[in-house]
Order: sequence, then structure tokens, then C-alpha cells
Amino acid sequence: GARALAAPARAAPRAGRRALECVALRVAGVEIPNNKKVPFSLRYIYGIGPTAADKIVGNTGVDPEARVKDLTEDEVTAIRGEVESGGYLIEGDLRRFNSMNIKRLQENGSYRGRRHIMGLPVRGQKTKTNARTRKGKKKTVAGKKK
Repeated sequence: GARALAAPARAAPRAGRRALECVALRVAGVEIPNNKKVPFSLRYIYGIGPTAADKIVGNTGVDPEARVKDLTEDEVTAIRGEVESGGYLIEGDLRRFNSMNIKRLQENGSYRGRRHIMGLPVRGQKTKTNARTRKGKKKTVAGKKK
């Protein structure tokens, strides 16, 4: 098979395939989607919700109707700067903050801490029925014999 070794060289990508392109923008270590509008795209960052996203877009002066793929390099830099140095508790820091609060409650031996340890609802919900999200799958217990 000398013929099998010599494959024809393709210059252009095949029909139906697109050339390789940047699919997402990285902000605060998170890839935010390219084809969504800026405020919706920013919400992919843990700790940034609708209010914070609108505030970031307002502070940077970026058009809220613009899509991420259409942003200029300056606008991208402005958004990155605002997110990372705007005093927002995001991603790893926020996760650490939350887990440290739960750990503190558990070490205190407070009611809420004990509920966290036992894996039961923390905020006073009833557990005779429901509460399946916290308790997990049903464990059937045999009924009392007569």
C-alpha cells in the first residue's frame, strides 16, 4: 500500500466544518459563553447574579445589548478589571467563605451545625414527610407487627 500512505493534503476545512475559533472568553478563571449578551454571560461566574452583572456592565460602560463575541479588546479588559478588582466575592474565595461558615457552625456544636453534620434540613423545615433533598433516597423501615 504505497497509495494508503500518500493522503491528499487539504488546504481548506471540509464542508460543514468551521475553522477553529475562540469559543469562550476567560474572566476570573471561568469561560463565559461567547454567543450570549454580556450581563447573561457574566452570570456564569459563581457569585455574580443579575444585580452584580448589571452593575459591572454599568461601571465599565459596555453596551448591555452587545454580545460577548462582539466586544473590543478594551471592553474585555475593562470587564476583567471590574470583576477581579471590584470587590466582588467570587469563585474559589466565595466557596471557601461558605464552607468556612458551615465548618464554624459545626465546630460550635450549634443546632444549625448539628443539622449540617446529620445531613438534615437546617432552616426549620419539617422532616416527618418530604425533606428528601437533604435526607437522600427513602430507606424503608419494616412496620410494627401485631
